[in-house]
Amino acid sequence: MNSQLNNKTNAPLDNPAHQYLVEVRDLKVHFPITEGILRRTVAQLPAVDGISFALRKRETFSLVGESGCGKSTTALAVLQMQAATAGQIIFDGEDITHHSPKQMRPVRRRMQMVYQDPYGSLNPRMKVGNIIGEPMKVHGVIGDKETFQARIHELMELVGLLPDMANRYPHEFSVGAGSRKKKDRALALNPELIICDEAVSALDVSIQAQVINLLMDLQEQLGLTYLFIAHDLSVVRHISSRVAVMYLGRIVELADRDELFTNPKHPYTRMLLNAVPIANPDLEAKRPHKLIVGEVPSVRNPPSGCHFHTRCPEATDICKQQTPNLQQITNDSDRRVSCHLFHAP
Repeated sequence: MNSQLNNKTNAPLDNPAHQYLVEVRDLKVHFPITEGILRRTVAQLPAVDGISFALRKRETFSLVGESGCGKSTTALAVLQMQAATAGQIIFDGEDITHHSPKQMRPVRRRMQMVYQDPYGSLNPRMKVGNIIGEPMKVHGVIGDKETFQARIHELMELVGLLPDMANRYPHEFSVGAGSRKKKDRALALNPELIICDEAVSALDVSIQAQVINLLMDLQEQLGLTYLFIAHDLSVVRHISSRVAVMYLGRIVELADRDELFTNPKHPYTRMLLNAVPIANPDLEAKRPHKLIVGEVPSVRNPPSGCHFHTRCPEATDICKQQTPNLQQITNDSDRRVSCHLFHAP
């Protein structure tokens, strides 16, 4: 796939004083577990358990980790589609954590989501032109009919679709074209933030490359900020500016892309990267494999101390007893690791 991808660094802005578009501060999302006829709450399920990170404008920030680690729940909380149990969501300097639906309406025009299924997220009874234009109708920004149609055609051309395809239905498109329609719809309101939740995982390798190139081109043209959620680390390595690794509702490592992939610090990160196959079969046959052993613990009853200690080959007694903080590990970097093996400078 890499041979088909654009050779862009996709680095964030160099200005150290630029603002963050999104700040997530100590976010917790706990789901109540109920029993009985009266639906009495008997426990809490900590899907996201106190995470903090920030998205710089025009960068791609990726969340990675095994299924069930809290990536998608985090995305829904950022969009205010899932209420936070605790913590704050700051969007462009505005605290939106407790916004009402009415207060969120103007904010929602500035943030959109692209889902995994290119067909399941689209109405099969609507023509593509109407699907793309629906967000503009909902938010009352359609203008007159001619302006509305011109905008739809502009968006279609932007993602590489022909304007005459507007009269087709979703099932008449290939999977790759279906993915382009989702991007089209997400761009209809000129958003600043786009959250891609496994947006390319259902596509084959060649189509993945096309869609990733499209995302990067759109970012360059429109100044978009991406929160990119994925489990395919080869895709993450190409598109990301920075990466946060999640495990059982917590961030265990956060670093610039190159730092993370060339020198992973957390044992879980190293094991994730070891599980990624190398395209060269000779190198793949020679390298040592350190697979992650055991099953992911239950979120309802997570291990004490470091959640990863039950599967970590380097765990010590303190890992079982004390929860490590996500702390800066060097003075000249904002790199952070949640592990007792490392200490703050």
